[in-house]
Amino acid sequence: MSRIGQQFEKSNLTGMPTALDDRRLINAIPHPILLIGEKDEVIFANNASENFFGVGLPIMLGRPIHDFIPFASPLSALITEVRRKRSPINEYQIDLSSPKISGRNIVDAYGAPNSDNGDEIILMLQQRNMAQMIERKLTHRHAARSVSSMSAVLAHEIKNPLAGIKGAAQLLDSTVSQEDKNLTRLISEETDRICKLVDSFAIFGDQGPVSREPVNIHGVLNQVVEIARAGFGSHIRFNEEYDPSLPPVPGDRDQLIQVFLNLVKNASEAIGTERTDGEITVGTSFTPGIKLTLPGTQAGLSLPLMISICDNGPGIAKSIRESLFEPFISTKLSGTGLGLSLVAKLISDHGGTIEFDSQPGKTSFEILLPMQTSDSNLNIWSGGHS
Repeated sequence: MSRIGQQFEKSNLTGMPTALDDRRLINAIPHPILLIGEKDEVIFANNASENFFGVGLPIMLGRPIHDFIPFASPLSALITEVRRKRSPINEYQIDLSSPKISGRNIVDAYGAPNSDNGDEIILMLQQRNMAQMIERKLTHRHAARSVSSMSAVLAHEIKNPLAGIKGAAQLLDSTVSQEDKNLTRLISEETDRICKLVDSFAIFGDQGPVSREPVNIHGVLNQVVEIARAGFGSHIRFNEEYDPSLPPVPGDRDQLIQVFLNLVKNASEAIGTERTDGEITVGTSFTPGIKLTLPGTQAGLSLPLMISICDNGPGIAKSIRESLFEPFISTKLSGTGLGLSLVAKLISDHGGTIEFDSQPGKTSFEILLPMQTSDSNLNIWSGGHS
């Protein structure tokens, strides 16, 4: 065993101040850090490693790292390459998802030889989930802002000329022949159709801060599921997995119903009407450790309330995943591609964030929202103050 491994072992046995301080320091780091031995066995792992791999330190110590990662993982190749080159190596976006590790885990890995023993490898993993969440939240806010600006332009610069075109067509209708009347009516009908499309953007406009009132999120979800069961989702089995202890959400009840109804309707349409085994799971949970501080803000935002909408449909096409929340992105032949843009905007207005994970047979949308506090009436994240 190396000096580092011995030092941590002694710190467990004797409580040596220096070793104990080292152990506390490494255990305080939120990223998994492991010391891998000459035979790829785990010599040391910090607390974050135990949480990441879902097993205790006594089980990990002495066992090969390959027992805890997917077969033929690039992480194994990284360890081998660091040992061969005797130099640090970074590798990005390694997928460690497997039945052994719950959830989908994409990590950036850093490996370096131990200075005391070059055959031993110091390995650090950094999960990308949170970084991507922050990045996507910013992207969603930019997308919502762009649609808000577009809606203002459409309302002022397009609807006024359309009114003039329709008025002129109506005047012509009374003076032209019967054959030409069909053309004037076509102009009027197409003008009305364009106006309706423009009106669909109105909700994206800057309507000021969201009305913040304590909302029982389970009441919202119960109503959404009831609407779905009575209509578009009557052929689907709904599973409700709620944490009954969740506190209220500060927000607008009607807008939250709109958000989750949109997500459930999308899930239902993804499953289709021909399947008899369609399932949608609506779940809630409390995640106290999640807190975001975004650029341009003075205060951090705690997002402990998680709501998930999961379906067993075919999944989202890889070609549109990166731009799923942008305007006019849709997988439906008759869709406008505005539904998820609206969802992203309303969630952002409520100070929350939305993420998704999609694989064949399982697509899950996860929404994180703040909980009601004494200062929840502050509109830090509202659409009017973006």
